[in-house]
Amino acid sequence: MSASTGRFTDRVDDYVRYRPRYPDAVLALLERELELVPERTRVVDIGTGTGISAELFLHAGYSVVGVEPNAAMRATAERLLASYERFRCVDGAAEATNLPAACADLVVAAQAFHWFDRERARDEVHRILAPGGGLALLWNGRKPDATPFLQGYEATLRRWASDYTKVNHQNLTDAEIASFFAPGTCALHLFSNHQDFDWEGLLGRALSSSYVPARGQPGHDDFVAALRELFLSEAVSGRVRFEYDTKVYVGTLDSTHK
Repeated sequence: MSASTGRFTDRVDDYVRYRPRYPDAVLALLERELELVPERTRVVDIGTGTGISAELFLHAGYSVVGVEPNAAMRATAERLLASYERFRCVDGAAEATNLPAACADLVVAAQAFHWFDRERARDEVHRILAPGGGLALLWNGRKPDATPFLQGYEATLRRWASDYTKVNHQNLTDAEIASFFAPGTCALHLFSNHQDFDWEGLLGRALSSSYVPARGQPGHDDFVAALRELFLSEAVSGRVRFEYDTKVYVGTLDSTHK
């Protein structure tokens, strides 16, 4: 995660405005599978970013500690979630959270796990989880082949986003994720999610991704031109739709847990 710490510094505003939230069904799933209770469950959200995933739990009454290495994103999370008394955010990373041992009943990593040094992060998650604690890895995974628009968006990224194929979280395999939970086990659950965008929203959603050339970077103007052409050809009533599979890997690291 340390290598990625600065990637989102100049994208915070777009991230806040245009990144998708998580369906309420995600929380219902975790409560059922891990027997979570707001009054007793301490949540640590690693790579909390601007607080999108943390708010899912805070809104339901959970106490959440966000761990975020990027100062700009951490400050934004603290500002946006200031009304929640049960939230605090610390400067830390998946490999070194700066939190005490056994402080979490649930560790969450939403749209973040693919940045981790997995071996070091696993040791740290083990350290901060209380006995019997749970782990949930979440992503909103764009469906690249679902529609002609999404096929075109994928092609645009591959053409103009230079390191897209290197940092795409969909490169992770189920086996790699399962190995992180071992000797415990995990199960994958899928939920449908979507966002509808006008042109401004589409551009902001694209620029919230760290692999897209930012304003002023080489290739930015070419990327925007290609994206605009795609929007004009595929928009219906001035809008396009991002369709997602919200992926939730849920389980424990403890083989003795039920």
